[in-house]
Amino acid sequence: MAETLELLRQSPVFADLPNDQIDWFLSQSREVELKAGGVYARQGDPADAMFVLLEGQFQWRGDFSGETFVRDLKAGEVTGVLPFSRMKNYSLSGRATSDGRVLRFPASLFPQLVQRMPELATRLVGLMSDRIREVTRFEQQRDRLAALGKLSAGLAHELNNPASAAKRATSQLRDLLKRIRDASHELGRLDLTAAQKAEIEKLETSLMQADGHPPDPLTASDLEDQLDSLLRSHGQNDLWQLAADLARRNFKPESLEHLFEALDAGTARAALVRISTSVEIAGLLDEIESSTGRISDLVKAIKEYTFMDQAPVQNVDIVKTLENTLTILNHKLKKGVSVQRDYQQVPFLVNSFGSELSQVWTNIIDNAIDAMGGAGELRVRTYRQDECVVVEIADNGPGIPPEVEPRIFEPFFTTKGVGEGTGLGLDTVQRIVKKHRGSIQVHSKPGDTRFQVWLPLASSN
Repeated sequence: MAETLELLRQSPVFADLPNDQIDWFLSQSREVELKAGGVYARQGDPADAMFVLLEGQFQWRGDFSGETFVRDLKAGEVTGVLPFSRMKNYSLSGRATSDGRVLRFPASLFPQLVQRMPELATRLVGLMSDRIREVTRFEQQRDRLAALGKLSAGLAHELNNPASAAKRATSQLRDLLKRIRDASHELGRLDLTAAQKAEIEKLETSLMQADGHPPDPLTASDLEDQLDSLLRSHGQNDLWQLAADLARRNFKPESLEHLFEALDAGTARAALVRISTSVEIAGLLDEIESSTGRISDLVKAIKEYTFMDQAPVQNVDIVKTLENTLTILNHKLKKGVSVQRDYQQVPFLVNSFGSELSQVWTNIIDNAIDAMGGAGELRVRTYRQDECVVVEIADNGPGIPPEVEPRIFEPFFTTKGVGEGTGLGLDTVQRIVKKHRGSIQVHSKPGDTRFQVWLPLASSN
């Protein structure tokens, strides 16, 4: 008993408590010796005891919200269920990682402990608060990583599409460059008059300067048939692909007839191959420019979304942060969500902490998309009210049930299935909004759920 008393005194929680209180605590506790690997609490079992770790090394380990959670403990720590805790079952398993001893105090005696050892009860409440903060940090970190993973997957898809298109176009350019080189060499060997060269250049220029709007499919099909018939009538029986390419460019048969009138059949063929190849190259270059421009826009949006290379605190344009968020979430929106924007024309500047407002819009919009099942109407509106900018994000989903609505901002509360949500999204949103000296409200009914965020304008700070 004396040795146990000495070990208990080494715990900071018990160090300076009166002897009579320590004696009572020991009289109500049971000492348990454990070998390495021995279990003192099993995940899922009723949480019926508090443990004081006397000697050895220990560990809490188990599945926590879909993640493996491990926490190492050492002699002197107090663990297990604590007074005033709402824990019903052990959420993790506690085991010894070396030979050791623990002191087991039954939770059924907590009312007596609070009366007999009020100072210890106060310290244990503080310990429980530390534990809650630790679990909250773990959940918040897990929530951030999960959100980052979803955003990264979506962005990878968004970046892959234009990158693949640009790669495809550059691969096709190699074949086209060889084709135009051969056609140009063949034309160069021919003794063309100035009028013939002018006719070829005129036709090529007219095609290169076309507005690029293709005709509707039915018109294009008719045009292709007309061009193919005209080519065949002049002995060009194997240029059906050329007819299709020219039809997509809205090329008129009359222009092709002028070429055959100015050139013999062989020269016209070489000219047509070179002209159509030039048009294809121009189209591929447009595709590469569009694809790389899309990549550049995405990278720019990512940098602005994360405020990379920018001051941690600065005045930000609310509409810009909303648009960057919509760009980042485009992979989810384009599956069936239409976005209706209603922005006031004047810029609304808010003093913001880095990318935190982007997190607010991401959480609200992502929840709205999920609520609509990935298809519906998302409405984003900004307007001024007194010295605040109001951001309203609405969806036409089924709405939030009345019994759920009062709890949606509570930490760890979620209506999603296991592994689908941590319940920290809207809690994080509320904390960020309050940090910016703002407020958030939600109004919901079937077909119309609206989140309204009030943020003080920078000029009123």
